[in-house]
Amino acid sequence: MCVNYRPPTPEQFGKFGSLGAFSELPADWRWPEETWKDYAAPILRAGADGRLDACLATYGMVPRRHIPPGVKPFDTMNARAESLVERRSFAPAWRRLQLCAVPMAWFYEPCYESGRAVRHAIGMADESLFFVAGLWRDWQEPDGGVSSSFSQITINADEHALMRRMHKPGDEKRSLVILPHDEVEDWLACRSIDMAHSFLRHYPADRMRDWPAPAAARTKAPPPSPNLELF
Repeated sequence: MCVNYRPPTPEQFGKFGSLGAFSELPADWRWPEETWKDYAAPILRAGADGRLDACLATYGMVPRRHIPPGVKPFDTMNARAESLVERRSFAPAWRRLQLCAVPMAWFYEPCYESGRAVRHAIGMADESLFFVAGLWRDWQEPDGGVSSSFSQITINADEHALMRRMHKPGDEKRSLVILPHDEVEDWLACRSIDMAHSFLRHYPADRMRDWPAPAAARTKAPPPSPNLELF
């Protein structure tokens, strides 16, 4: 499952048009070029007033800094659609419909078609930016502030023409849920779990593309960013 992706740069957000007015980002806001566990990245969600609301959030529903002492670290970057109501890390946010849309230029998966793992980037055939369905939650920080975190939702991809090519032979194939641009606002506005479930489907393979993308050297995760509002 995806544990690494490329978010848009602040300068690219204008390409989303009416979805969020990202052009209003403060000029000094930056985030890492690639997103890994515990890195800060932008997400879009529905605000209390019904308007679209964007913030910087930590990748992984339960940030490492919030795992209790003595508990073995665990990963929460991906939330399986089939077990959203069962996993304690995700169930509260799912029941409360704390839905988000994660903007991406592309994401990465391992491809074994050559006989070994080769990191592939996966994006849109027309090279456009896109959103992935996710969940979010807030955390009280020791200093009295509030931070946010998020996870991506994944579905089985055994029958998807592109995504079934990824991951180790014999492993279950999984895919992120890519939201069509004209459905992003409807996803964020869902008022029932049944309605939210209807969005958890595959994006057409013929509108996607993949290419080899060897990994660059990883850096240590930057310190968490505050939950600053973009609007």
